[in-house]
Amino acid sequence: MEKCKVAGICGGCQKQGIDYPVQLQQKQAYVEKLFSHHDVQPIIGMDNPYHYRNKVQVAFGRANGRIICGNYVTSTHQIVEIRNCQITDQKANEIIEDVRRLTVSFRLSIFDENAMKGFLRHVLVRTGHISGQIMVVLVTGSYQFPRKKDFLDALLKKHPQITTIVQNINSAHTSMVLSDKSLTLYGKGYIEDVLCGKVFRISANSFYQVNSQQTEVLYGKAIEMADLKKNETVIDAYCGIGTIGIAVAQKVKEVLAVEINKQAIRDAKVNAKLNDIVNITFTAMDAGKYMRKLAYEKRMVDVVIMDPARAGADETFLSSLVKLQPQKVIYISCNPDTQRRDVSYLSRHGYQLEKIQPVDMFPFTQHCELVALLERSK
Repeated sequence: MEKCKVAGICGGCQKQGIDYPVQLQQKQAYVEKLFSHHDVQPIIGMDNPYHYRNKVQVAFGRANGRIICGNYVTSTHQIVEIRNCQITDQKANEIIEDVRRLTVSFRLSIFDENAMKGFLRHVLVRTGHISGQIMVVLVTGSYQFPRKKDFLDALLKKHPQITTIVQNINSAHTSMVLSDKSLTLYGKGYIEDVLCGKVFRISANSFYQVNSQQTEVLYGKAIEMADLKKNETVIDAYCGIGTIGIAVAQKVKEVLAVEINKQAIRDAKVNAKLNDIVNITFTAMDAGKYMRKLAYEKRMVDVVIMDPARAGADETFLSSLVKLQPQKVIYISCNPDTQRRDVSYLSRHGYQLEKIQPVDMFPFTQHCELVALLERSK
């Protein structure tokens, strides 16, 4: 495929123009350098590294009298126009372009961040990799939607595959794309998808891994490393909407899941019900404080599965984990640097790194996902 024309400006894909096998070699070498005293498994790449993102959000603006949409240049609010992103779901690309065209033909205003007025601000599209369901979120500066019915009818006529359309109202001076104010304009207001054989409900604000195909691989490796038993208690830390906790629940006695985001916990509880999972408990709380609470209560825990944000885990979390003394820790990370730091801490406190598996979740970017197995020293 031809190199993206705006790759150097957009900032989304740092490895555009590099052959995919070479990208994988570079990421493998990077991880091996970070974990130089350990055997690193060969990185698992994609058969087709294009159009893998199941979620895309673009900003709308004006340039030279035209309505454009695309990504912000890194650390700015200058929009780079993108017509056909090579890593975004192809149907999502088509929907966004047609929203742009309909915005022109219906003469809808574009939100002006300087004047803080106008209508269309962002568009977000989420697609179900297995279900095929599609959500379109129109982020607007006001509730008033001129010619709403005609606009929706025109969009659905072009893309009858769309299963729900949501209007999110965000008039604040903020870098956050979505606010907490939404109206369902068409359909149920959410989509569902299947991951690791389980059904998950995904709303506009839900955290859901953007590469469903590689998430299956990543979670599959994590579950394989954990080698779970029916009598075990598992902690799912930083659980999001409950994906991995729900995926493993039927293999173990009990899952204790924690996540600081209250909306994610609400979604997680719905997802547990959708899958008839009754042996999982969700808690909306800072993961470090939750671990400290369990350590104080001297809870018996066999396995901790942790998937923190890019900043990694804090010392409260790690020190409490050490006090809980689980036999195994499965550490999923989107940042090898902070993972190495945290693994080093655990290695100094009675744990041994047994296996580390890189998975390429984000082809054409510099990012690499890792899953590591640590076991308590005997």
